[in-house]
Amino acid sequence: MLSLHGKIVAITGASGGIGEATARLLAQRGAAVVLAARRSERIDAIAQDIREEGGSAATCVVDVTKAEDLQRLVSTTLDQYGRIDVLVNNAGIAPISPLADLDTESWSAMIDVNLRGMLNGVAAALPAFREQGSGHLVSIVSVAGLSGVSPSMAVYAATKNAVRTVHEGLRRESTDGVVRTTAISPGYVRTDLADSMTDPQIREQTYKNMDAMGIPPAAVARAVAFAIEQPGDVEIGEINVRPTVQA
Repeated sequence: MLSLHGKIVAITGASGGIGEATARLLAQRGAAVVLAARRSERIDAIAQDIREEGGSAATCVVDVTKAEDLQRLVSTTLDQYGRIDVLVNNAGIAPISPLADLDTESWSAMIDVNLRGMLNGVAAALPAFREQGSGHLVSIVSVAGLSGVSPSMAVYAATKNAVRTVHEGLRRESTDGVVRTTAISPGYVRTDLADSMTDPQIREQTYKNMDAMGIPPAAVARAVAFAIEQPGDVEIGEINVRPTVQA
């Protein structure tokens, strides 16, 4: 196993689910982590747990829809640790419903969080990556849209596929080897993501699927660790992580 010791990793959406699991795992493996989310009390508690277990953790209250918050996250990371090796764009929402419901407010929210939030992260981290001569952008995407769009998931899948496109564009612009990119696409994971789903039937079915086949958030965290522990001349461009039994 390659070492994560000395890596400085900022993680959005770190107050629960995949973000929390990633912060805990990376800290256990020797990385210093900066947890970012809107729920200050939650990320403070997780960071305290990490420190009590011998790890290094800091926090920053962040709403990813606000560009200035992502700038502050990068600044906090630089002030605390002197550099930022990895930004994990994990924050996301899924208020999915049939297009015929015309829930334009939810459409806008998904665009703001899932896509614009990721772009805000790119805008904040890329100058720092360039200045220090290296950096790694990791985004938690989704298997949604990989092989056709499931009913009621058109806008959600569109935002996630847009993130893939941005990743590929950044990869092609970064042939000097300074910036690496990794898109990690989970399938059913046992998190509270379905809480944001506005259609009651879809939300209920999603939770049933999570209960029946969902994998733990730690499975995705291990994929994040695998991608960022690679040597600088190796880029893991995309990883799909889903239950073995998921169609």
